[in-house]
Amino acid sequence: MRTPDLPASYWAVIFTSQLSDDTDGYSEVAARMLELAEQQPGYLGSDSARNPDGSGITVSYWRSEEDLVAWKVVAEHAEAQRMGRDRFYASYSTRIAQVTRNYEFRSH
Repeated sequence: MRTPDLPASYWAVIFTSQLSDDTDGYSEVAARMLELAEQQPGYLGSDSARNPDGSGITVSYWRSEEDLVAWKVVAEHAEAQRMGRDRFYASYSTRIAQVTRNYEFRSH
C-alpha cells in the first residue's frame, strides 16, 4: 500500500467490513466506487486491504469534511451502499476522523 502525498490536515473515512456469503458482483462494484471516488472534488486517495476471511478495511482521504459528505450522497455511491447493506456485507463500520499529523517511513 502507498498512501498519496497528503496535505498537513485532511479527513479520513475509515470503513471496516465483513463480507457476507453473497459477493457476486462485489469486486466490480468496489472497483467502480474507487473509479467514481477518484472523480470527486476533494478526493486525495485511499488505502485498502481484504483478508481471506472476508474482513477488510478501506481508508479514503478527503481535503475537507464537506467533500466527504458530498461523496456520501452521490447517487451511484448511495446505490452501492444500499447493495452493501442488502447483499455484500454481514457487517460494517464507518468512522470519520480529522487527521492533523502524518508520519511515514520508507526504507528506499
